[in-house]
Amino acid sequence: MEVYCTRSSCPRPQNNFADLDDGATLKTTQQKYCTTCGMPLILVGRYLPLKLLGRGGFGAAFLARDRYTPGFRKCVVKQFKPSGDLTPEQLQTAHQLFEREAEVLELIGNQNNQIPDLFAFFDLTVPSLQPSKQEQFFYLVQEFIDGKNLEEELQEKGKFSEAEVQEVLLEVLKVLKFVHDSGSIHRDIKPSNIMRHKNGRLYLLDFGAVKQVASTATSKASTGIYSLGFAPPEQMSGKQVYPSTDLYALAVTCVMLLTGKDAADLFDNYSNQWSWQKEVKISPTLENVLNKMLIAAPNQRFQSAQEVLDALAIIPVPQTPPPSPRAKPNPSLTNIPNSAPIVSTTPVAPAVRQQSHPTFSTWELLINGAFTGFEGSLIAIALASLLGTTLMTTGAWLVVLGGLIFVQWRRWIEGKDLLIIAGLTLALILFLPGLHKKIVSSLPGIGTWQTVLILAIVAGLGAIAVTALYKLIYKLLARFIR
Repeated sequence: MEVYCTRSSCPRPQNNFADLDDGATLKTTQQKYCTTCGMPLILVGRYLPLKLLGRGGFGAAFLARDRYTPGFRKCVVKQFKPSGDLTPEQLQTAHQLFEREAEVLELIGNQNNQIPDLFAFFDLTVPSLQPSKQEQFFYLVQEFIDGKNLEEELQEKGKFSEAEVQEVLLEVLKVLKFVHDSGSIHRDIKPSNIMRHKNGRLYLLDFGAVKQVASTATSKASTGIYSLGFAPPEQMSGKQVYPSTDLYALAVTCVMLLTGKDAADLFDNYSNQWSWQKEVKISPTLENVLNKMLIAAPNQRFQSAQEVLDALAIIPVPQTPPPSPRAKPNPSLTNIPNSAPIVSTTPVAPAVRQQSHPTFSTWELLINGAFTGFEGSLIAIALASLLGTTLMTTGAWLVVLGGLIFVQWRRWIEGKDLLIIAGLTLALILFLPGLHKKIVSSLPGIGTWQTVLILAIVAGLGAIAVTALYKLIYKLLARFIR
């Protein structure tokens, strides 16, 4: 088994121990030391770093195995070891940020299945490579998310479709709602900090820059922790940050995914405004939502993740975009701690247009399909009983059915309205013999209300099946065409 030395100055960090290939030996070995620098390799007697995932300004991240779990569970070991010459104040701030990540993961990671769990947090003091000196290292062990971050996905396949961006937006907003409700602000939302697991679930990573909202009561200023192009004006100027600060960065992330371009290329410094809209054609409402999230003044943006979720609930289902050329793969490392450069641009977003056409979740589509089938069958029974089975009856039925679909699409009726209308229609047809007599008499052997109800239920189930099939075909076509 190869074990990786976590000392940053080690000239040959790879170590190969053949005896650790045996599971029994792996579990019982007390300790192993780097054959080059003497650094202890089995951290706190438990975690074995296997390879370097990435190294940044404040430390490194390693893929590791936990030998105290039955399957030697994979995990990520983050090490705090700043590079370069830092003042004592800078070193203390950096260490506090590292500790904060552990605190936040302990507080909220185990409560949300889209935030990595914290497994351990510890320090290690070892002899330095320089005689008579000691080195201190700090480690954080967290859940390993086996997948790719959105920056990697963007590099590999090119820009995202509108439907894919809506999915990212909805999922990250749910996580941010939980984070904000827990009294924290992430402060570093960007594509590389959103990881998609192989099972499709999205995770929000890197909580090192998180700021506790409670602390702003005594200290209005924010630290200069943010990423180039993603931070709004209040964060860049070191002022107080808000939940809308994260919403701004999430909007920048979305326009990057939609356009396939860096944030710096989407902001016009001459006019001091975002100019991403001309790069991609999307529904007006999604464009308006993103524009509002990108407004420079914090009090003019959406004030919470829930407000954005409410606005997204009326966005129309996007049409499949035309095919676009794929970008050449350029995969980078996953689960890498991100650096936080300082920027000085102050973006101001264009005016926000009014919102328009609605959209529906899959669950809503199925409910609406069931209502349309159920209600449509009752109307067909009534019309056939009154007018007979003629072309005029069919035409009238199609007009009424089209009207039903239209009022649902415009959300003039929804939710409980559907149940109430279906119940009233069923009651009218059952209690007025003229609305069902002809149909029921043609199906002898079954009671009146049973016949009507069976026909309506069968039609509703059929409509659900057709709706689900349409949704499946749409998704498959969208995936292949894109």
